[in-house]
Amino acid sequence: MASKKKSSRKSTVGRLPKGSVEATAFLEQLVGTTTFGKMLRSIRLGEELSLAAFAKQLGISRTNLSDIELGRRGVSVERAAAWAKLLGYHEGQFVQLALQAQLDEAGIKLRVDVSAA
Repeated sequence: MASKKKSSRKSTVGRLPKGSVEATAFLEQLVGTTTFGKMLRSIRLGEELSLAAFAKQLGISRTNLSDIELGRRGVSVERAAAWAKLLGYHEGQFVQLALQAQLDEAGIKLRVDVSAA
């Protein structure tokens, strides 16, 4: 029986919290720019939830959630952080995308980078 050689390379699976900013950068390389709405929609679809079920979980109306997912409505930084905690994701990603949406809506050509204080 052949012996298995142990790999000296450590696995990175599970090291980053769900929704970490580093994961966002990786995903953007694959699929393009992430927005707050696209992120919420991806989470909802990944959990196989309807608009109504996910909206109920977030404490908002189905119409409001649809508007957020489609980029027609934004959310406050406070709400973004609260939803991150509620859903078990990294606050930094939610806050960064909410802030970026506010800057984009205002036509301010800046990029947001969020890090822990």
